[in-house]
Amino acid sequence: LSLYSSPARETKYVEKPQTQLEEGVSHLRHLMEPYTAWCQVSCFSLSHHINALCSDLFSEGCEFLQNPPPGFYPRLGVVGFAGIVGLFLARGSKIKKVVYPAGFMGIGASLYYPQQAVAIAKVAGMHLYDWSLQGYIAVESLWKDN
Repeated sequence: LSLYSSPARETKYVEKPQTQLEEGVSHLRHLMEPYTAWCQVSCFSLSHHINALCSDLFSEGCEFLQNPPPGFYPRLGVVGFAGIVGLFLARGSKIKKVVYPAGFMGIGASLYYPQQAVAIAKVAGMHLYDWSLQGYIAVESLWKDN
């Protein structure tokens, strides 16, 4: 029991009227609701497919590393060592620190897998030729405009 008497409280909840901005946002949210639901469903489906794909790739990679072809680990060691040598030789600029290890690893891998290296070189050469041709056309068009 309290020593002091407290008056009875009569409280009422009064809701503020919505402003025009709040009404506009509410209307927009109701209009966009089917699209957001579709996006949520498609994103869930896409994430499910991506998770399944990643788990398949991971399991295949683990299986490959558990039962590698003969001579795989020595080849992997040589390619990795070539990357470390490239990193050691790349002193100075940051571009060298990217180009040298990748180049040395590419050379080391091409020694063991020459057919795949030739196929990659052909595709890369075609892309490089296309890019250089696009650059030449862009520079030529700028030159003619002036």
